[in-house]
Amino acid sequence: MKEMETSSARRSAGSETRPAGIAHGPGHVVVYGNAAFRAAFGDGAVGLPARESMLGLPSSAFVLLDAVYAEGRALARWVRRDGEVWRLTAVPRRDPETGDVYGLAFHLRARDDLPIVADDEERTA
Repeated sequence: MKEMETSSARRSAGSETRPAGIAHGPGHVVVYGNAAFRAAFGDGAVGLPARESMLGLPSSAFVLLDAVYAEGRALARWVRRDGEVWRLTAVPRRDPETGDVYGLAFHLRARDDLPIVADDEERTA
């Protein structure tokens, strides 16, 4: 039952439970973290490189951030944090004049926080 309650709470809370941030440079220095990010990783995480501040994420999460920065394209993967499965999505941030990648934006979404899609019968009712 607790699992169902957690899932429902996440869906109703929206971005309040989805850590998100913006990082700058190849070291991914976190320059912004939403309230959920600060709750998950601490207020001190902003201003530090992601590898030093986003504790609990596996090395594969940072491989993904490195690839987004280097390749300049959005990527996502499932990662484990504190025994839960999360979807990490990252997109490059580009200079509007040069098109050069200067950082990235990222967010985490719990596996049980998937959107609810109504089936055809529910839509027509």
